[in-house]
Amino acid sequence: MLVFLDFEASSLGKHSYPIEVAWVFADGRAESYLIRPAPDWSDWDEEAQAIHRIAPATLVEHGTPHGLVAARMVEQLGGHDLLASAPSWDGKWLSALLRAAGHPRHSLRVRRSDDAMRECACSILAPVLPGEALTAAVEAILAQSEGAMRGAAPEHRALPDAEAERARWLSVRDAARALAAASTKQG
Repeated sequence: MLVFLDFEASSLGKHSYPIEVAWVFADGRAESYLIRPAPDWSDWDEEAQAIHRIAPATLVEHGTPHGLVAARMVEQLGGHDLLASAPSWDGKWLSALLRAAGHPRHSLRVRRSDDAMRECACSILAPVLPGEALTAAVEAILAQSEGAMRGAAPEHRALPDAEAERARWLSVRDAARALAAASTKQG
């Protein structure tokens, strides 16, 4: 099943680490965790904190230990298709979390959510649209969904941002279904 994943982090620096994670399954089930840092995680950027609004003290006081979060992720997300809007960053923080908890860094892998959106639209429209028409329709649907999301600034909190990616995927799916139904009626 598709799973939309998002992390918030201590910074965008080389030694940054995950401080919050959330995931939302395609069916709407979701989980979110503040992550209590591993003992050797010390990188922190006040500018990043101003964006996500999570203080280090909050992580210590209310965060779930990093090892428990990693174990939960491996248990719940193994075998699923993990998607992120920025897989290079989210993959970096996922890898840091897994390694710090003693899991192989590739226990879970994340890929670009835009690829899954394109695949979804193509699978729905391929039976009713020929080659170039299919490509044009898929690109138009993706551009429309991206344009609709541009108006909404990310919250820079893991759960709302993961939910926004799922909502975009649902809008792509629904637009493709509507176009497929209209094309079938015309044909």
